Amino acid sequence: MSSAPGPAEPSPAASPLPRVLSALFYGTCSFLIVLVNKALLSAYSFPSPIFLGIGQMAATILILYVSKLNKIIHFPDFDKSIPVKLFPLPLIYVGNHISGLSSTGRLSLPMFTVLRKFTIPLTLLLEIIILGKRYPLSVIVSVFAIILGAFIAAGSDLSFNLEGYTFVLLNDIFTAANGVYTKQKIDPKELGKYGVLFYNAFFMVIPTAIISFSTGDFQQATHFQQWTNFLFIFQFLLSCFLGFLLMYSTVLCSHYNSALTTTVVGAIKNISIAYIGMLVGGDYIFSVLNFIGLNICMAGGLRYSFLTLRGNSKPKQPGDEESAHPESKS
Repeated sequence: MSSAPGPAEPSPAASPLPRVLSALFYGTCSFLIVLVNKALLSAYSFPSPIFLGIGQMAATILILYVSKLNKIIHFPDFDKSIPVKLFPLPLIYVGNHISGLSSTGRLSLPMFTVLRKFTIPLTLLLEIIILGKRYPLSVIVSVFAIILGAFIAAGSDLSFNLEGYTFVLLNDIFTAANGVYTKQKIDPKELGKYGVLFYNAFFMVIPTAIISFSTGDFQQATHFQQWTNFLFIFQFLLSCFLGFLLMYSTVLCSHYNSALTTTVVGAIKNISIAYIGMLVGGDYIFSVLNFIGLNICMAGGLRYSFLTLRGNSKPKQPGDEESAHPESKS
C-alpha cells in the first residue's frame, strides 16, 4: 500500500529561513565544540579522546531519553527492525567520533581545519552515488576552489604530522558518509531525527567503551590528574553537551538542506577557526602559501553560500519529474 507520496524532500522548497537558521545553528555548534575539544586535548593534554566521545554519546542518550519520557519529543520504541533501518550509520558514527577527536589534538588548529575541507568532494561524490543527486557546474567549481585552497595551504604546512594527517583524512571520509546516510535515514515515517540520534548513540556507546578499555584509553582517563580541577570538569561536561548539540544540529541542517550544504557550512566555520588560530593558540606557523590557500578556501565557501541562498545549488534528483506529479495531487 502506498499511503504517502514517496520520499519527497520535506523542506528545502518551502522557506529559506529554516535552511539558513539550521545552517547557522550547525555552524555555531561545530565552531564551539572544536574550540572546547582543542582546549581539553591540547591545553589540558587530556589523553583519552575515545573516553570523551563516550561522554558525548552518554549525554545524547540521557538528554533524548529524558525528553522522550517527558513527552517533549517522540521517537519509536526499540524493535528488531531498528538496527536494520539504521545500518551502517552507527559504525560510521563511531568512526567519525573517534577519528575526529583523535585528530584534533595532533595538528595545529589551522591545518586541522584546512584538511577537513576534503570532506566536501567526498560528500559531493557520495550524494551522487548513494542519493542520485546532480549538481550544476557552478556549485562543483565552488567546491573545487575550496579543495584547491586546501591543497595550497596543506602543501606549505611547516608542522607536518603523519599520524594527525591520517586521522583527519579518515575523519573526512566518515563525516561525508555520515552526512549522506543521515540524509537518507531521517525519514519522519521511519525513525525521524530524534530516533536516528538516539539509536546511533545507543548502539555504539558500549562497543566504543570496549574499544576504550582495550586500548588503555579508559585507564588513561581515570588516572588523569585534572579531575579535581573545576575548570577542566566544566569544559569536559560542556564538550559532552556540545557533542549532543552538534549531532542534533547536523541532523537538523541535513534535514532542511542537502548533506553537501551541511558540509560546506562546516568548512566555512573551519576557515573562520583557522583565521582565529593565527591570532590565538600559539601553534600556527605562518607562510605565504598557507595564507593564500586559506583565502582561496574562504572565497570558494562564500561563493557556494551565495549560490545556495540564490537557489542554484538545489540538487536535482533523477526522480524529480515523477515525484512532482503525486505531490501536486495533495
